[in-house]
Amino acid sequence: MRFSRRLGIGLAVASHLAFGLACGLSMTDLAQAAAPQVKTQAPGYYRMMLGDFEVTAISDGTVMLPMDKLLTNTTPARIEKALGRWYLTSPVETSVNGYLINTGTKLVLVDTGAGTLFGPTLGNFVANLKASGYQPEQVDEIYITHMHADHVGGLMSGDKRAFPNAIVRADKKDADYWLSQANLDAAAPDAKGFFQGAMASLNPYVAAGKFQAFEGDTELVPGVRAVASYGHTAGHTTYVVESKGQKLALWGDLMHVAAVQFGDPSVTIQFDTDAKAAAAERKKAYADAAKNGYWVAGAHLAFPGIGHLRATGGPGYIWVPANYTSLR
Repeated sequence: MRFSRRLGIGLAVASHLAFGLACGLSMTDLAQAAAPQVKTQAPGYYRMMLGDFEVTAISDGTVMLPMDKLLTNTTPARIEKALGRWYLTSPVETSVNGYLINTGTKLVLVDTGAGTLFGPTLGNFVANLKASGYQPEQVDEIYITHMHADHVGGLMSGDKRAFPNAIVRADKKDADYWLSQANLDAAAPDAKGFFQGAMASLNPYVAAGKFQAFEGDTELVPGVRAVASYGHTAGHTTYVVESKGQKLALWGDLMHVAAVQFGDPSVTIQFDTDAKAAAAERKKAYADAAKNGYWVAGAHLAFPGIGHLRATGGPGYIWVPANYTSLR
């Protein structure tokens, strides 16, 4: 009986297949068609609370960078070994992040991504800001860590200011350096683009009376202050956010490659204006963050780029990314 039943089922399946083949269908056609791959991520934002402040990390995208060629004060072999421990190879897919702080009374943006200045894989900042529930017109103030293209390019949308109601602020040393026509004229041909990108991004805000420079350590709005961290550029600035006893340091380009520079903070990068000063600022920032346990975020740490540092007892540190939160 069991044999006869199995034989009957087998004959039924065979009959179904034969019918399909007779109609010109292949074996694959008889199965459900494969869904096409989507090949996009979810909108690039991540939110957390810091005391009473809401902090939203905004992704501008990622860019492939040849870190084996860009990093300095090290060797290609050491870079390769360090990257390998993080299951990476060069070129490294590198995040470009900015951070939006809602203090309850002010909407403050730190850095704006690259806009159109750094290639086709970046320039997603405004779209992701909108996806996060905010509009560019709502931003009150924008604080620039430094005037490299991947931090200021998003200030513009074509020939219009992308944030029409915002005051843009940056350290005077950076403004004096990157917005100087004399410095542009004197720059080497392969360095002129840095100046041109800064000028194209900032000058419309200057012309509109929407740019305000500050000098060194300065409180900008209650709960957000600028802290000089000169070295990567002449006026590179860290922004420290504090609310209800919680603290977040927004590092900008104090570092670039977690896999290499957390293990060896002395490693620098070709983009540093003063590599020695940049390394000293990085070491100081690492030690303070590890000792005091506050949050840190980096413009080029893997998105959302927020976490803590833990000391190892040696020169290196361990990066502890933020545990995912649903804000409940």
